[in-house]
Parts: sequence; structure tokens; C-alpha cells
Amino acid sequence: MIGWLGDGYLWVKAAHVAIVFFWIAGLFALPRYLIYMHSTKPGSAEEAQWTSRCNRLRNIILTPALILSWILGLSLAFNIGFSGNIWLHWKIGIVVLLSIYHMWMVRLGKKMSLGQRPVAEKTLRIANEAPALATIAIVIFVIVRPF
Repeated sequence: MIGWLGDGYLWVKAAHVAIVFFWIAGLFALPRYLIYMHSTKPGSAEEAQWTSRCNRLRNIILTPALILSWILGLSLAFNIGFSGNIWLHWKIGIVVLLSIYHMWMVRLGKKMSLGQRPVAEKTLRIANEAPALATIAIVIFVIVRPF
């Protein structure tokens, strides 16, 4: 493989895909946790348990996977180059939106752990579908490369 990664390209690509699995899995879990937390009484022991679960998910899986996904993904992108790869621009755009979603969910979790319920449970249920839709779009852009 040409590019600055050389023979390591496929290893970086494999690591990127594996880490993205962890990130997306975490993005599926966090809104679900928040849905469960939403119905708890603010200040209750049950809310504290959900807060702890959210914090562990965020600190052990979500944030490290987000950071590594970006590092490995950008390494791959710079290796193949941005010129002429319109699909890559679309993919990165969706990943940016997914990263913003990630930050929104984390902020919601922090607010909810303080006893606030800034969004309705229905909003969380609808938002829970975003990672699936983003994943489908990203896979299409990477595999099919429609542009």
C-alpha cells in the first residue's frame, strides 16, 4: 500500500474499524441508559447507579473510542488523500455530526445526574436511532463510494 502508512495501512484500518465498533456500541448504550435514568427520582439511589453506569461508559469506552477513532481515521484519510475522494468528505461530515451527537449525549447525562431532565424521554428514544442511521450512511460511503 502506498502512502505514509506503508505496510501498516491495513493494520491501522483494522484497528480503526474495531475501535469504531466500540464507539458506536457506546453510542447505542448511552441514550438507553439515559432513558432508564429519566424515569428515576432525582437524588435517588437508583439515579446514582445510572449516573455511575453512564460515567463508566463515558470514561472507559465512549471518550477513548471517540479519540482513537478520530486519530486512526484521520491517519487513514491522510494516507489515501482527500483530493478526488468526495465519499471521504461525506464520511467525515457524518462523523463530525456523530461526534457532536456524542457530546450532546454526554452533556445530557451530566445534567441528568444533577437531577435535571432537560429533554423528554421520547426525545431520548428518537435520538437513540441516530447512531444506527449514521452507521448505515458511513458504511455506504466507505463501501459503495457513491460519489
